[in-house]
Amino acid sequence: MKKKNTTRDNVNLFFSAFLIIAYIICGFFFVSFITQQSDVVLQNTLMSVVLLIFGLLVFYATRVGEGTTVMRFSLVTLIVLDLPALFIVLAYIIPAFPLHEMIAASDVMAYMAAAALGYGIPYTFISGFEAVAENSVSDETEEAKLVEGGIEADVMEANEDAQPAEEPVYESDSEEIVVEGTAIIDDVEAYVSQQEEASEE
Repeated sequence: MKKKNTTRDNVNLFFSAFLIIAYIICGFFFVSFITQQSDVVLQNTLMSVVLLIFGLLVFYATRVGEGTTVMRFSLVTLIVLDLPALFIVLAYIIPAFPLHEMIAASDVMAYMAAAALGYGIPYTFISGFEAVAENSVSDETEEAKLVEGGIEADVMEANEDAQPAEEPVYESDSEEIVVEGTAIIDDVEAYVSQQEEASEE
């Protein structure tokens, strides 16, 4: 189902996109400051942090803003994305780590791993936006349509007809029974007396 963006959605999308571009521009000043540091380990650490924050901002800009944030834990994302990216970043920063020389020789690999780690950490626990309210409303609408007509409606009517009808409950009144019984006895006595009179004549 295609969703039409509202004015509020467009404003959120604008600021999210602007945030990414602004951070990229600020990255020029970050890199200028980092390159002035004499310690290589400090340079690698700061550069990794800058790109990790960039990954976080990309997650925020692309995964948040169109519904309700759904919390969940993804073991697959943790194993396939987070742990390998964390290993690459640590191997790039710490000289004693395995494969340090090979990874440190390729800055691009370490930078991409840092950005992927920044994106993967929140994505492991948050699936971003899901329009829960709209889905629930659409489900209720679909259920209403099914009930209105078609086979589902016929089945529901057949089930209602198959249910045993409630037996009527007759309330007895002792006084009415006594009165009716007395009237019957009087009628019998009158009939007997008429028969006796007819026989005597």
